[in-house]
Amino acid sequence: GHSWWPTSFLAPMAILEPWLNSALAAVNRAIDAAIDEGFSPEQLVLLGFSQGGCLALEAAARRGAPLAAIIGLSAGLAGTADAAQLPTIRGFPAKAFDYAARLDGVPVYISCHEDDPHIPLMRVQDTARVLEAMGADAEMRIKAGSGHGFDEADIVTIRRMLM
Repeated sequence: GHSWWPTSFLAPMAILEPWLNSALAAVNRAIDAAIDEGFSPEQLVLLGFSQGGCLALEAAARRGAPLAAIIGLSAGLAGTADAAQLPTIRGFPAKAFDYAARLDGVPVYISCHEDDPHIPLMRVQDTARVLEAMGADAEMRIKAGSGHGFDEADIVTIRRMLM
């Protein structure tokens, strides 16, 4: 269906599964295949846009370092479980972000519009905060206005990160 999961990444975990775990397994298989081909984890970048960005961020948070970089464009973490407390976000329950992995020193770039129709600003901010608490060097860029996409400034930043 041209998507990793058939609903919003904000949906309760019971609705996201089994698609989320299937997508995470696909990313881990790709990482393992690259390592088997002779690449070191420090040479690998997880990068994605929209659902792919959410998946890149989530896979990195669950797998941990080492990685060369993590880039989520119009993206945020899906979370590890539904949180018991409020608030809800766009009608969906809050999420817990209980990751055991560390991302010490891994550069992270997250970019999103302040009024993205799919990615709430609060989730982008939570994502940066969680990844920083895991030791990542997180950079967050919030673009004015509404939209769901990336721009030339994002591409310039990504190129800088890949050099």
